[in-house]
Amino acid sequence: SSNEHKLNFKKSKEACLSYIQDALLQKQWKRAAEFLTCYVESLEKDYSREHIGPSEMIWRIGTEILWHHSQNRMKEFNCFMEQMKTLGVKRYLKVCLEHVFHLLCNGQIDEAYQNLSLAESWRFGEQTAIQDKEIKLIQAYRGLLDYCSWSKQKKILLEHGEDGFADLAVEQEMHGYFRKAAVNLKEIIKIPGVWDIFVKCYVDLLEFYGEHNEARQVLNEYAYNSKFPANPNAHVYLYQFLKRQGESKKSLISVLKILHDIVPSHELMIDFNTMLQKSKKRKKRQLGLEVIFAALDYAAWKENAKAWSCLARQVKQIVISEKHLDWIKQGWNSRKDWWPDFHFSHYLAKRNWQENKNLSYEKALVAGILLGKDCKYFKYVSHQGCKARLKRFRMLKKFVTRHNLVYLRIFG
Repeated sequence: SSNEHKLNFKKSKEACLSYIQDALLQKQWKRAAEFLTCYVESLEKDYSREHIGPSEMIWRIGTEILWHHSQNRMKEFNCFMEQMKTLGVKRYLKVCLEHVFHLLCNGQIDEAYQNLSLAESWRFGEQTAIQDKEIKLIQAYRGLLDYCSWSKQKKILLEHGEDGFADLAVEQEMHGYFRKAAVNLKEIIKIPGVWDIFVKCYVDLLEFYGEHNEARQVLNEYAYNSKFPANPNAHVYLYQFLKRQGESKKSLISVLKILHDIVPSHELMIDFNTMLQKSKKRKKRQLGLEVIFAALDYAAWKENAKAWSCLARQVKQIVISEKHLDWIKQGWNSRKDWWPDFHFSHYLAKRNWQENKNLSYEKALVAGILLGKDCKYFKYVSHQGCKARLKRFRMLKKFVTRHNLVYLRIFG
């Protein structure tokens, strides 16, 4: 019966997809390809009246299998992608983009550009309006390739400039690429989203031609427009631009403060801490201590010698002056239960000493101030340093021992 046929077809289809999924998870690409072939053939041979159109699943699974199983035979992949483009207008532009990415990964830049140009001219009734954003994305990637061509011409021009020769033809070609790239890149970054690579390239174009005000406006919009999703990179790009333009430390600190609130573990926190430490304002110096404490809360910073040097330098200054000891106490109170095991274990003392003596010195200084002269990390490192007759470690031991009363005052 028709109902029995539909039920059997549904069961076999689900079973086949389950086998495909299992093969993909085990990276059995040949087995997955065989099951996918069966799946497609079963769809073609379905005699039920109900039309079953090609699923996006075929495109996704087929692309993944070909990527691994075809041994990078581009002819097979290109043929498959062309078939996928004709199977459904709703997915046409998405398939085009994925095809372009594959071509780029295989170094076929001209073919990728040609595919983008064809996709950009694609029209299909009402779908054109529905897929307006996808078309803009197609245009943006074409602009990205125009930017790459512009960048190559710029390199040639600069090399010729060093020889005292300016090639007018190269300059004109370069400016042509600039116009095409700028138009498409400018359009995509108007749409709320995460457009890091497009923003970076567009700003590079503007800076080269001296359009600094427009570049600043683009970066401010990207970083501060509430319609755009929160994006740490937007603040990084703005900071880097302002730094290149020689902006005041006040402006730089303002940008990094927002970045700190979003990503306290960002690598630029060392720059932020350094600027804050040099400030004459007490609140900014206190913030600098909070910033470096917060950065060292993250595992990625555990062996960052620069970060430990920043913290060691600031706590040492506070201990020597005996001013603002409460800053250290505030920073340490929320960490005293877990930092000792996280940073100052005997195991880490041995490993740090073997791998990076400069790191072990900075950490031992901080450990001695925060945990006192009986801290096992400090005791091990200072002992090894004195045993090796390294002067700085003897000075370290004397400093912590001499200021142990300050430690007792801070932590009772």
